Amino acid sequence: MSERTTACEAPSIRMTTDSAAVRATKGKKIMKPWIEITHYAGFDWARDHHDVVIVDRQGQIVADLRFDHSLAGWQQFRDQVKPYPALAVALETSQGAAVDQLLQQACQVYPVNPLSAKSYRERKVPSGNKTDRVDAWSLAEALRLDGQQWQALQPLDPLTQQLQLLCRDEISLIEQRTALVNQLQQALVEYYPAALQAFDDWTQPFCWDFVLQFPTPDQLAVAGRRRWEKFLHAHKLWRPETAAKRLEIFQTARQFCGSAAVTSAKSLLALSLAKLLKALQLQLDQYRLQIEALFKQHPDHDLFGSLPGVAQTLAPRLLGEIGGDPQRFADPQALQCIAGTAPVSFQSGQIHRVRVRYQCNKILRHTIHLWAQCCLRVCPWAEVYYRQKRAEGKSHACALRCLGQRLLKILWKMIQTRQPYDADLHARHQKQHGSWVLTLMKNNAKPAQ
Repeated sequence: MSERTTACEAPSIRMTTDSAAVRATKGKKIMKPWIEITHYAGFDWARDHHDVVIVDRQGQIVADLRFDHSLAGWQQFRDQVKPYPALAVALETSQGAAVDQLLQQACQVYPVNPLSAKSYRERKVPSGNKTDRVDAWSLAEALRLDGQQWQALQPLDPLTQQLQLLCRDEISLIEQRTALVNQLQQALVEYYPAALQAFDDWTQPFCWDFVLQFPTPDQLAVAGRRRWEKFLHAHKLWRPETAAKRLEIFQTARQFCGSAAVTSAKSLLALSLAKLLKALQLQLDQYRLQIEALFKQHPDHDLFGSLPGVAQTLAPRLLGEIGGDPQRFADPQALQCIAGTAPVSFQSGQIHRVRVRYQCNKILRHTIHLWAQCCLRVCPWAEVYYRQKRAEGKSHACALRCLGQRLLKILWKMIQTRQPYDADLHARHQKQHGSWVLTLMKNNAKPAQ
């Protein structure tokens, strides 16, 4: 039989990127049993103020307040909720300043998916009326009626939380770098096509150095062949197969370029973008050094570092988003739903449809996509699995999601057993369970000469 995991729904499906909190393995906050909760608060947060409605077990409103997001405002909140020590709080996010303040005050926090929050509000106010107070009240009522089946937010341990935040901020900076690179390329299209012809990967710093040293086709021509060769040698770009072509492109750069007015304007933009990219890259290098240092300090470094294809970039991201707590996910399906690899099923009568899961941890889903793609280069079984899915008519992205589904099952088992990845052990398990992947690998093997 195959070890293929059947995609099914899990209790964690309602959690999204904002509500996908990884529990710490040490120093966990002790949660009050649901039976001990006596009051329920709906918290409608904003940047400068917050609205809170508190109800008791009978649904009667016992407190209704609005306070500023300031030192005085949070002191007002503490004074107002002091009579309700057994208080649970529901709000539409699991991160940010408001959540941080609530956790510091030992509140039991329950994140709610914004789509669910909208449905709860429509259930209480079918007329469509919407105010901040109504939002807070509907959240409080939802928590009172349905909260016993929800999962309370468990704060991260400091090391994992810092690693997660650094990795997420690094991704944001990389996205900004991509945007700046696209702007730089567009500027070069308008006045300096030769620069784009000479270099392919404009995320590399040597491309930005080229623009800084030779910002216009005229300045490139005036510099002469000797400086061109010096630039290529200094940046270790001299290759027999590409050097001659690049020098020819530099030689003819002025023959096809923008007008004087366009060149004057766009060269200033290109210089500005190149300088911004250089500065941004320095910060990205600092982020990478700190992430790698924190990852080495983490007790689960060896576990996540042993995964095939993760290298130094993806392992810290996986650890920050998933964590190493065996109790975090009850089964592989829960993890697969959070990561977005498990599809969403719709069944009614004879109608049965399956689609991609959008309500998930977007950062984790992207990381799994990259991990699956990198795994193809180092795992023969992963490449065979991917090719089979493509042969079945699935797209590249869908085949990678299927492979990611399988990889997450392996990772979940590793977290449960606290054992690093062992390729030989995995191969033995494939043989033991009669995996069709192993059968295909044997069939595709070339006969000995």
